[in-house]
Amino acid sequence: MRLFVGLGNPGAQYRLNRHNVGFIIVDAIAERYHFNPWRKHPRFEGELATGVIDGEPIMLLKPSTYMNASGYAVLSVLSFYKLHRSDLSVFHDEIELPPGGFRVKADGTDAGHNGLGSITEKIGPDYRRVRIGVGRPIHKSQVEGYVLGDFTPLDMEWLRPMINSVTENVGLLIRNQDSSFQNKVHIALQAAGFGKRGNRRPPT
Repeated sequence: MRLFVGLGNPGAQYRLNRHNVGFIIVDAIAERYHFNPWRKHPRFEGELATGVIDGEPIMLLKPSTYMNASGYAVLSVLSFYKLHRSDLSVFHDEIELPPGGFRVKADGTDAGHNGLGSITEKIGPDYRRVRIGVGRPIHKSQVEGYVLGDFTPLDMEWLRPMINSVTENVGLLIRNQDSSFQNKVHIALQAAGFGKRGNRRPPT
């Protein structure tokens, strides 16, 4: 079994925030592959949905705590189902990548991301992160308001093809073909007019 965790904040007011792109991704995976309905599990401090992708049982998790306490839910599910950190992939927003940037990383620092920081505190740093670039404002003081702001119509030009490609090719991630998975998403973004680093290509 694999565990895919989407990071975000619970509540309708946060649903379309940049900080909630992890929730958006796992919701899209659940819809595409006809997973069982999301269910709240107080024991795990999160919502779970289960299904099968390419013959592999998959569990999706959206922590019901706020972002900075996401590690409690992740640790609870890993422990209860006796899963390893190698079974875990975390989808999250990344301000150090431009809008439309996309990277898969096996481990590393948390770069100030509160959700990753909470998970690392609970289980250690060795787990897969799927980093979805949302860009950042010029001034550091504006970061919180920026990530807690909603995606704009312009953002949808890269977000929609990214979601489609992630869900279509997620089987590669399940088979540990991280580079191939990342490249498939890059190709989809390039087709939508975004360069490999996520920035919009100039018109030709």
